[in-house]
Amino acid sequence: MTRGVPRLRPGHPLLFLLIHGVSMRRIRSLLGVLVAGACATAVLPGVALAAPTAPYTVLTVDVGDAYGKPVKQSGVHDGTNSTVTGRAYGTGGLSMGVSGLPGGSTIAMWLTPPVGQSFTAGQTYQTSGSSNATHAGLDMSSDSTGCNGAYSYGSLTVREIAYDAGTGAATAFAGAYEFHCSPNAGAVTGELRWNSSLDYVGVVSSPAPVDFGRVAIGGTTPTAAATFLVKGTLPSTFDVARISGANASSFSIVGNGCSGRTVTPGNFCRVVVAPKALRWGDYTTNLELADNSAYGKRVVPLKFTAYDTVIGMYYPLAPQRLLDTRTGRGPIGADQATELQVAGRGGVPASGVGSVVLNVTVTGPTANSFLTLYPSTESTPTASSINFPAGWLGSNNVTVKLGPDGKIMIYNRAGSTHVVVDVVGFYAASDTVKSSVGWGGQYQPVEPRRLIDTRPTALAAGQSISSYVDFGTSSPRVKALVLNITAVQPAKSGFLSAWSGEGPVPTSSTVNYGAGKVVPNLAFVQTGKCTNCNGLPYAVPTFTIYTSQVTNMVVDLVGVIDDGSLPDGLRFTPLSPTRIADSRSGLGTNGALGAGEIRKITAPSAVVTSTTEALAMNVTAVAPTRDTVITVWPADADLAKPGVSNLNPAAGQVVSNAVLGGIGPQDAFNVHNLTGSVNLVADVVGRFYLYSGTASTTSVAGRQPLAVRGTGVPG
Repeated sequence: MTRGVPRLRPGHPLLFLLIHGVSMRRIRSLLGVLVAGACATAVLPGVALAAPTAPYTVLTVDVGDAYGKPVKQSGVHDGTNSTVTGRAYGTGGLSMGVSGLPGGSTIAMWLTPPVGQSFTAGQTYQTSGSSNATHAGLDMSSDSTGCNGAYSYGSLTVREIAYDAGTGAATAFAGAYEFHCSPNAGAVTGELRWNSSLDYVGVVSSPAPVDFGRVAIGGTTPTAAATFLVKGTLPSTFDVARISGANASSFSIVGNGCSGRTVTPGNFCRVVVAPKALRWGDYTTNLELADNSAYGKRVVPLKFTAYDTVIGMYYPLAPQRLLDTRTGRGPIGADQATELQVAGRGGVPASGVGSVVLNVTVTGPTANSFLTLYPSTESTPTASSINFPAGWLGSNNVTVKLGPDGKIMIYNRAGSTHVVVDVVGFYAASDTVKSSVGWGGQYQPVEPRRLIDTRPTALAAGQSISSYVDFGTSSPRVKALVLNITAVQPAKSGFLSAWSGEGPVPTSSTVNYGAGKVVPNLAFVQTGKCTNCNGLPYAVPTFTIYTSQVTNMVVDLVGVIDDGSLPDGLRFTPLSPTRIADSRSGLGTNGALGAGEIRKITAPSAVVTSTTEALAMNVTAVAPTRDTVITVWPADADLAKPGVSNLNPAAGQVVSNAVLGGIGPQDAFNVHNLTGSVNLVADVVGRFYLYSGTASTTSVAGRQPLAVRGTGVPG
């Protein structure tokens, strides 16, 4: 064994220093510091120590954005919380050691002036791992972690230096340092005092880093506070706080109790930050708080991992019946509400569901009335889900938010009526549904397109008609279609049923019609797949509609549910039913719409956010003076009125239909009335927002929406 070199066990910090080329002379000096520190630690009392007094022997460490290399934790080490020692080192230099830290950790630092020089107070030196003719030497280590001295760099500002007149050895020192372990490493900064009476600034930030962990894209935004505790002998004055770094836009400051304040020792302030989870991936950056330290700022790393969720995604279902009051429960009476369990039934998961899409049918009402569907734990809102006259048979598509118990309420205003409820899909409220049903889909608005118009040749009773829709290479990613299906002048009362076309005709209905009427209903229709359809090289979505009686039929495409992978998809946030317009009372718009009139309605802030692109509404036409057609489309978007309809009310009717209405840049939509005059009511049940995780751009002009390339009979 080489003389003078002790036997060191694997992992020993001094063995680490030897491996990294630290001289034995430096190690012996460091060892003396650490041993002295260990001895002093053994006699520390178990009570809180008084604040340090001059002369000071202190080492402050701010690890900033160095991410634990070479020192893991920030701290002001002043003898009250650890053992701090200093001694002359080399030619005109000094070494400092800190021991007695939590977990037995230690810190070591050594400084030497440029070769052939002595330190001079008031001078700032550029540093490297060891001194040379142009650089002072500055190196640090902690436990078994050090740096390669060939790559470390930084600076050292000397505020005070004293030398022994006889030996030339340092006897006192005060300074501020900045240390980088490598060219791409962040800065470790701080102050050091050894036998010095100069006061110092010391701040400990925690936590460091501020780690938000996993953050859901489009989910609830968490917040966290970075705390700045002043532990020096001088007050700390804080100035501007900002987010810096490559991912600065992925974080924001949401609270600031530090900037513009001078905080005295022993007190603290906080800056509150929040992540912005917009796209999948890992994000890191820094919070910078300017202060009166030598470095000029405090740096706290920020980090989080953004992940995709299924929140707001739609899951289409084959229609399944949840309620038929004709079998057992009996009709719903006047001013009464019945409770309906939805979660855990009909393909709807027992938890993690925010809202459901239902087809609600009214049959045999004894009076003019309306139904309102709403969450089970809320009071009855001023809104309607379906309006009807006495003796009516009809249906409406209703989206309703679930109560926390998975239930909804169905309220009837007047008379009594039987009600039939079929579920056709649901929107996720949490990731708990993902384990059982996987990923859902996103809503893709499309330019309205007429797919089927049987006029003048009516469908026969018991006949079905099928169609495919070609969206190009995106076709295999379509899971459902949003259709406006209208029965036109049926010969008898009956119903239409829309489904994927796979399997037999479902027992549920989509549109219920009376003889001679024009009856529309919005429908979310799960699609089938047609492979090698009319020679197309990819699978295309298909659907089928059955009629129980002779009728003409019109089918308009108004939207698509994708598989969640297409760009610029919209997700859904359910709301309690909220009335935003009633032309009878002047709410949102004033007075009946005249023939050919276009009325602009602006959605209030209560139902829209900065990311809202469309509203799920129930739109009601009230007592038109003539048979008419109502059309809804985005306002202020330079869009012409579509050639399709949303409602087809007959004179004197009060009729409603679900509408997924896009809004323009001013949060408004247009309503057009074809003939006569009509009052209008609009109730909002939810909003669609652009999901940033799949967004190609936040600019509407830059998007490439799905477009229909063709349609026809599968074959």
